Amino acid sequence: MKAVVLPAFGDPSQLELRNVSDPSAGPGELKVRMSGASINPVDWKLRSGALQGRMPLELPAILGRDCAGTVLELGKEVSGFKVGDRVMGLVNRGYAELVVAGVDAWAHVPPNLELVDAGALPLVLLTGSQLVEEATKPRAGDALLVTGALGSVGRVAVFAAKALGAKVWAGVRGKQKSEAAKLGADAVVALDDEAEVAALPELDCVADTVGGETIQKLLSKVKRGGTIGSVVGEPPGAKERGLVVHPMLAHPDSKRLAELGRAVAEGRLTLPIAKKLPLAAAAEAHRLAEKGGIGGKIVLVGAS
Repeated sequence: MKAVVLPAFGDPSQLELRNVSDPSAGPGELKVRMSGASINPVDWKLRSGALQGRMPLELPAILGRDCAGTVLELGKEVSGFKVGDRVMGLVNRGYAELVVAGVDAWAHVPPNLELVDAGALPLVLLTGSQLVEEATKPRAGDALLVTGALGSVGRVAVFAAKALGAKVWAGVRGKQKSEAAKLGADAVVALDDEAEVAALPELDCVADTVGGETIQKLLSKVKRGGTIGSVVGEPPGAKERGLVVHPMLAHPDSKRLAELGRAVAEGRLTLPIAKKLPLAAAAEAHRLAEKGGIGGKIVLVGAS
């Protein structure tokens, strides 16, 4: 099969399309022919070597945490799936024509959802939902702010928090306020506007997808004993202010992935796709995604 291989850490030019051995489905695994796989920030951070301290990567490596495609092979002891099923999953080694992962990583793709588009979903759906439901854990009526609310993970976090009954502030840049008003949050706040940040009420929790200066300016707005859920690590000074910090990494959850996939298919949750490129253009896809400002996810297109 063909796969995008990273032989050495560095810039996007390190990514190479190579012929590699086909994987086989072991016990409890599915082998899937990839139709769509998306680019996520974790991919370019792994590619550069920036995450070697937290998520060591052995080279040469195949990157990619998302995959959607068609089941080709069932390992022993697999139930609930059959050859030919349309599936999506939170996987490793997604930048490849063939992807193997445990059955718990996969969920069925709704019939009315394009299979290529489904390749943009698994990591952000599970990261955004788990950030709220497992790390931040708001109760009904809690005041919760989502940073980076127009990003894919932020959009899912807003959706999940509203489903739990929280009062949600969508935190964005000032120029994004009109677009953020479509998210369904209770309020929108420009986090690059000091006056708007100062006017925020006391918050019970923050679901942070941004980190850096953005979360630092919000720490004083969270009540003592309040919670910071973060996908970008623990913010300095949070614990010293008496805040509870829950850093998190997404994990497979077939049932929740299926539920959220249905929300996307039904139009209750929108995750824009900015561009689709062939698998061979992975280096270009990384350059575009890492530069940012493209208004959605980039999907690598595999077999149909």
